[in-house]
Amino acid sequence: MKLNKGLIKKGMYLSGIMNIGGVLIFSKFFSNKVINEADPVVMSNFGLLMLTVWGLVFIAMAPKWEKLKWVIGAFVIEKFIYGFVWTKWLLDNDLSSVYEQDTMAGIFYTIYGPNDWFFFLFYLGVFIYLNKAQKKVNQ
Repeated sequence: MKLNKGLIKKGMYLSGIMNIGGVLIFSKFFSNKVINEADPVVMSNFGLLMLTVWGLVFIAMAPKWEKLKWVIGAFVIEKFIYGFVWTKWLLDNDLSSVYEQDTMAGIFYTIYGPNDWFFFLFYLGVFIYLNKAQKKVNQ
């Protein structure tokens, strides 16, 4: 898939909506203790709140993304870290036991990692796109 300006802007909005909506829905507005207990460091209510803040940042960036290459670079790092942490969590934990305790928490732990890996690749693609565009301007 080739990135274009419209697709990038929509992707940023989608990224923000996924962070905010995913956290609020699956955490049952921060009341789902199973999510907290399954990963008390990363997915504490404070951690979940910070995920919603990241979502707000993704949405706020969407209209001006072309001028903020290094912020996009920070998004690449953020999404990589969450994807990596999820992968490690999945290797060290039993997802089926989370489902047994709470289906919404199980769904959350099933989708949050692939979501972050997908948007890691998306933001990496945007960062590369901006680097190529900058090289063309500088030539």
